[in-house]
Amino acid sequence: QVRVVESGGGLVQAGGSLRLSCAASGSIFSINAMGWYRQAPGNERELVAAITSGGSTNYADSVKGRFTISRDNAKNTVYLLMNSLKPEDTAVYYCNTVARLYSSTKVGTYWGQGTQVTVSS
Repeated sequence: QVRVVESGGGLVQAGGSLRLSCAASGSIFSINAMGWYRQAPGNERELVAAITSGGSTNYADSVKGRFTISRDNAKNTVYLLMNSLKPEDTAVYYCNTVARLYSSTKVGTYWGQGTQVTVSS
């Protein structure tokens, strides 16, 4: 019913930049918020950044000042611009969408398959 697809991951040297994109599609009535989480081997999945439909943003302390989340509501797409990347940013990055479908009055959470980001030192 909802498809969430990430793109833009890859290998980059420390200090470099990457931009991740995530598009949600399907029988979506409205999207409350979209965000990025990441999970490194042996670690739990953690919030990186999130943005509401009204544009309010929230960042993990570890990425504040380096990462910027933005959103195109018309395209149900969210972006994550990552600057000054560090080796500790290496992880699989997952897109999260909180949305209501046409077929339901309830809000659900939908995840993408993830995209690998590797930062070499």
